[in-house]
Amino acid sequence: MIAANDHYDVVVIGSGPAGQNAAIEAANHGARVLIVEREKQVGGACVQYGTIPSKTLRETALTLTAFRRRSGGVYEISHDSQLSISSLMTRLDEVVQAHQNATQQCLEMANVERAQGRASFVSTHEIAIKGVTGETRTVTTQYAVIATGSRPRNPSNVDVDHENILDSDSVLSMTYLPRSIVVLGGGVIACEYAATFASLGVKVTMVDKWPSPLGFLDSDLVEVFVDHFRSNGGEFRGNCDVSSIDWDGISSARVFCNDGEVLTADKALVAQGRVANVESLNIEKAGLKSTVRGLLAVNGHCQTDVPHIYAVGDTIGPPALASASMEQGRRAMCHAFSGSSEASSTLIPSGIYTIPEMATVGLTEKEVIAEHGGAMVGKVDFSRLARAHIMASSSGILKLVADPQGQRLLGVQIAGDGATELVHLGQMALLNNMTVDTFATTVFNFPTMAEGYRLAALDIIYRRDKHKEATTVDRQTELQLS
Repeated sequence: MIAANDHYDVVVIGSGPAGQNAAIEAANHGARVLIVEREKQVGGACVQYGTIPSKTLRETALTLTAFRRRSGGVYEISHDSQLSISSLMTRLDEVVQAHQNATQQCLEMANVERAQGRASFVSTHEIAIKGVTGETRTVTTQYAVIATGSRPRNPSNVDVDHENILDSDSVLSMTYLPRSIVVLGGGVIACEYAATFASLGVKVTMVDKWPSPLGFLDSDLVEVFVDHFRSNGGEFRGNCDVSSIDWDGISSARVFCNDGEVLTADKALVAQGRVANVESLNIEKAGLKSTVRGLLAVNGHCQTDVPHIYAVGDTIGPPALASASMEQGRRAMCHAFSGSSEASSTLIPSGIYTIPEMATVGLTEKEVIAEHGGAMVGKVDFSRLARAHIMASSSGILKLVADPQGQRLLGVQIAGDGATELVHLGQMALLNNMTVDTFATTVFNFPTMAEGYRLAALDIIYRRDKHKEATTVDRQTELQLS
């Protein structure tokens, strides 16, 4: 017999970015919400292994390299060959604690209840929660949200030992910074770690089966990233299929390529995607099953095949970014309680924390051409921005994509220092259907990186005017000939 106080309107399984937003949005609709997290603190893998630790290490690397650049090379930064990873992340506990406190405060303000333990389905509306001491509590719910995150997808031909051959969850457990590392993969996680280690002076080789990394991004942004990565001594090897990886038993990880080449390094990092954490949920008792890729299939409202069970975040696959996951959680509960989820997914910004970082919102140039039959593009290289030179960060690009007439802004892509912050200005413009001319006539503080929007807009206006002139000449010629 289940007690009345064990019935909830919504049970959210997982407290990462997707789960948090789902819980808060449901609570905002007046629902009684329970969020279940197996760890003592909220935050999920984002806090323990993912976003927070990796970005903390990246920030340290960025600070060390920026110090030398911004001092004009007056000061040299060097480190011991046996530098420990932990010494580069001395602020991690402080960062994690601050994030967890902020998250917990938001949940408490929304009156979201919390249970620590492992959740599993008993039926479509019943969920068992096994606590840390072994006791089990069963609750019923009107809606369930699966937000259990993911873990590294390790290929069958690679024996990840978490000491010499690592994955993205264990890479930061290395005792010392290696002299060299081979990174398998060309996605977000692979590129972020490759860029960070290269900036710390590690000899990094990225290996991927595709011709270039981050194939889903605008090629202009990828070019900026690859050029900077190479300038830091990194190497990208595309069109390379790997047959196996092993440890030689002495000092090196060996990567065997199908063309016969063998790459060696102190360590190897396998970053070839992730798989959803659903194996302990007994999803079959709820009438669900995973896809062949180990994910949960959902519709546009994040509903699974069982309509009152939603899945969000890494459990449903790409883009698997915190920003997108948060919006998925919010939209899922909007749909559950109002029958609609109004936000457009094209206006969710994506931030990739490589060095330099990259960000995008709206449509890419290729997408605009496909949808509108053409595009007018304005670009500004960071080398044209006074603030970029002051910051010694002149490697980058800001790109505005407009309709074929060069009037309506449809997309923004940025690569360079501060990209993940700068992109929000473009996001606000897109949300408010602003024209390109808005940026050209707006006064920006000087010197700032945001001034790049004005220069990129002026580039579009220049192209627009030249196009009009050419069209007028062609029309006059036609009239004369007729």
